[in-house]
Amino acid sequence: MYKTGHYGAALFVYAPVGFVLLSVDPALAILGGVGSVALSRLPDYDQRVPLVDHRGVTHTLPFLAAVAVLLGALGHQSAGAFGTDPLRTAGLGVVVALVAVGSHLLADALTPAGVPLLWPLSGRRYSANVATASNPLANYGLLTLGVAACAAVGRLAGAV
Repeated sequence: MYKTGHYGAALFVYAPVGFVLLSVDPALAILGGVGSVALSRLPDYDQRVPLVDHRGVTHTLPFLAAVAVLLGALGHQSAGAFGTDPLRTAGLGVVVALVAVGSHLLADALTPAGVPLLWPLSGRRYSANVATASNPLANYGLLTLGVAACAAVGRLAGAV
């Protein structure tokens, strides 16, 4: 998918998480949503690294786990600077990583090229073969779905 599709996928996957976080800490919910969208294209930075194949190692579950550990550790370490609870901040880092990278993998799995989720254990590429990455209908459809899901969450959270 292209950036619009990845932004939409991140919003869609984050919507239920955001709903829960809104009841705990609205500022945390907004920060988590912004972080999830901002990092939703992280796996595609492989295109800027020499000798790294696109949709290779950065499109795997081990990469997802590594980013979750890294963001969790960064959240824990930065808690003091923000005056927040270290466990809560670490948890937010992990959630942002899971949503951002996880939604990216899910969106790319919709394309014929798929993603090698289980690399290095398996080279199999997982694909639902729904639409090409460049399909504007698929990309803007994901964006619309994500925005609608977040709008619904905002509406529900206001009514709850």
